[in-house]
Amino acid sequence: MDRDTSREAHSGDGRDESANKRADRNWDELMQELRVMQTGTQVLSGFLLAVAFQPRFTELDDLQRGLYLVLVGLAALATILSLAPVGMHRSLFGMRRKPQLVQVAARMVKADLVVIGMLSVGVPTLIVDFTLQRGLAIAVLIVGTLIVIGLWLMVPLRIARDR
Repeated sequence: MDRDTSREAHSGDGRDESANKRADRNWDELMQELRVMQTGTQVLSGFLLAVAFQPRFTELDDLQRGLYLVLVGLAALATILSLAPVGMHRSLFGMRRKPQLVQVAARMVKADLVVIGMLSVGVPTLIVDFTLQRGLAIAVLIVGTLIVIGLWLMVPLRIARDR
């Protein structure tokens, strides 16, 4: 092993892998995360699209209709963000750009998590607003937002800090 290869193999996290192997491993992990995210997004998207064809859809007030349209837009954006890394991989396949691809795809996954978090809070908010009352819907919105921030941001930050 020459010096450059040796330096590549020891990246500071205790793994003995080259930059290419690290990129391959990180890519595989990103793809697994995207598989989980896509399933949830597809379920939410299907639910949202079916709502518009229900007889009671016409009973939504202006705020509920606006929230519904925002949620449909977020569902479409989440789908696009979760599919973009796959499309980029196809476009860049064989060009030896996997480290850069992993870096950009990781950013897209983070953005997709924000969008999915908004969807995951927005859908129950709309349902509670329509079926019960607006005050409870606002409570669902606040509690859901705090749960997403807590579990998706604060807990990982705490784990990273306790390292």
